[in-house]
Amino acid sequence: MDIATTLDHLGVALQEYAGPDLIVRSPIDGLPMTSLRCHTRAEVEATIARAVEAFLVWRDVPAPQRGTLVRLFGEALRTRKEPLAHLVTRESGKILEEARGEVQEMIDMCDFAVGLSRQLYGLTIASERPEHRMQETWLPLGPIGVMTAFNFPVAVWAWNAALALVCGDPVVWKPSEKTPLTALACQALFAHTCARYTQSTGQALPAGLLHVLIGDATVGDWLVTDSRLPLISTTGSCRMGRVVAPKVAARLGRSLLELGGNNGVIVSDKADLEVTLPAILFGAVGTCGQRCTTIRRVIAHTRIYDTLVERLRTAYHYIAAQSIGNPLDAGIMVGPLIDQAAFAAMQSALDAARHQGGTVFLGTRVLEVTYPQAYYVTPALVQVPTQVDIACVETFAPILYVIPYTTLDEAIAIHNAVPQGLSSAIFTTDLREAEHFQRRSDCGIVNVNIGTSGAEIGGAFGGEKETGGGREAGSDAWKAYMRRQTSTIYYGMTPPTLAQGIRFDVGDTGGSLRL
Repeated sequence: MDIATTLDHLGVALQEYAGPDLIVRSPIDGLPMTSLRCHTRAEVEATIARAVEAFLVWRDVPAPQRGTLVRLFGEALRTRKEPLAHLVTRESGKILEEARGEVQEMIDMCDFAVGLSRQLYGLTIASERPEHRMQETWLPLGPIGVMTAFNFPVAVWAWNAALALVCGDPVVWKPSEKTPLTALACQALFAHTCARYTQSTGQALPAGLLHVLIGDATVGDWLVTDSRLPLISTTGSCRMGRVVAPKVAARLGRSLLELGGNNGVIVSDKADLEVTLPAILFGAVGTCGQRCTTIRRVIAHTRIYDTLVERLRTAYHYIAAQSIGNPLDAGIMVGPLIDQAAFAAMQSALDAARHQGGTVFLGTRVLEVTYPQAYYVTPALVQVPTQVDIACVETFAPILYVIPYTTLDEAIAIHNAVPQGLSSAIFTTDLREAEHFQRRSDCGIVNVNIGTSGAEIGGAFGGEKETGGGREAGSDAWKAYMRRQTSTIYYGMTPPTLAQGIRFDVGDTGGSLRL
């Protein structure tokens, strides 16, 4: 099925977006799928203006009614799960099973947000003064800008959009220039949902609750620097975060940063390797190593180091021989890297590992004859005597460094000695080791006996240090999309007292003084 037909099934009229500015290639074969027109500065300005107008209406719609719209969007995703998953695979290169999981994550996020629409709770606070009541209320923030990466082209947007919409905020979305088609498909499904909402409820929706902007970093910069967007939520590299955060801060806006991860797992000598191995394999080679939560470092106790390495080598050899190929095909576990630049970065990192004393197993290009313009690789396993410099750098590719340790405190020190702080894990059957690691890991996500990737949406997702500190998806991440208001109400019949016991007595004014 050609890409125009696929998009048509998802409600996208491709000819409306056609143009010479942006060639969209599939990483499956490296060939162009289509070419799109990028938005101009004037169009971006007008789009944000429409989002502002939509906010003035949407903020006054009761939150449970806003939740109804998100519920209907979740239903639309259920009916289009398979074609949308196929599009995700064709555009991002992840295997179809993972693409289905990504769309399911969108559905789950909609379900979560619908429940949340009736639970945007504030607080009642005890006042120190008689006949006073204090309360804290959460109110819609405004139209928000969302910028997403290629590796999760739809799920991360849904984390933001589902919450933003129930919180009363329209969304302006700038997807990665490598995966714009999935964004156009989501926009079409959402437009269909808005029409269904109006038809089923009889209530008109403001135009402009969701906008998709096509373009490169220049378009993203226009969003970042626009003060009409009080929040910019961005997912990408630490390098990008260092560019985005100061620009948003310069206009005193808010940033929600979901940046890089250099995720480590500790494998204790008390670990159950039958539990450990499958978790490491999925975490290290899933999505061809292109998840922010990919396992990039295994810190293994010296007593089990050789055994673990040998079993990993056996598994890696099997994957290299049997499981790499077209991600749309059944039985494939590892699809391609996103492009040539990713392959070059992988080879550069492996060269550095060799120069720094590492022993590299696999990590070469394959299927070059079948797909000369695509970049399929065998996942690389790298044994290093200590945590070398290159292991402290996030390389967005399937490279797994295996590092020995002797004491748990040494392992934790190795684990924490990287700039990023997203996800972490320990494999052990010793409760004391697990509890100690949970308290000492400097990451936003700390797991025990499961890998670092594949987080459920019910928990807040995000990390510390150069990962950016933002939190998305579950728990109380919704608060990022609202503004907090504290109010004090006096309901007495005599002049109110002042806080902190302050007296400001103007005496007997005979009724003539007006304060």
